[in-house]
Amino acid sequence: MDSDHRTGGAGDGSGGRSAGTRDRDEEGRARNARPRDGLGRPLPYGATGVARQPEGVVRTPEESVAEAQALLDEGKPFHAHEVFEDAWKSGPEAERALWRGLAQLAVGLTHAARGNVTGGARLLRRGAGAVQEWAVDDGHACSYGMDLDGLARWARELAQDVERTGTAVDARESAPRLR
Repeated sequence: MDSDHRTGGAGDGSGGRSAGTRDRDEEGRARNARPRDGLGRPLPYGATGVARQPEGVVRTPEESVAEAQALLDEGKPFHAHEVFEDAWKSGPEAERALWRGLAQLAVGLTHAARGNVTGGARLLRRGAGAVQEWAVDDGHACSYGMDLDGLARWARELAQDVERTGTAVDARESAPRLR
């Protein structure tokens, strides 16, 4: 498939793509090709954005935790969520609830940093419950070096702070330590 669908003519009002077309990936699936900022928000076509996390990467659990932590430390929780989502989709069935809960924590931080107080707090609490439940069901409060009880506590405290202040948080300053 050629890439003309992403390069509409100047002055067509589409910001760089043909009117009435959708961005598609190599397999033809709808995929927004707009650049993104560090919190995953779409930017106008032609703007300089942050490199996207590649999707569908299979990593070891230890690699997933290390890569997600590096992204969180950079203030990129949306990108960390992508790493957790890959682990959730490619990992063993028995661990999917853990990785899904971690992805929810990262998305909760993303929303809190974007100023979505309600959505951020809700996802932080949902993720906290998921990782804590997985730890209880699995019998491990610490998994792949992560302090799951500490992560759940961090998420609930951040949810409370976000609701109390009603303001966006700094993603880098508010990021958790996974280990």
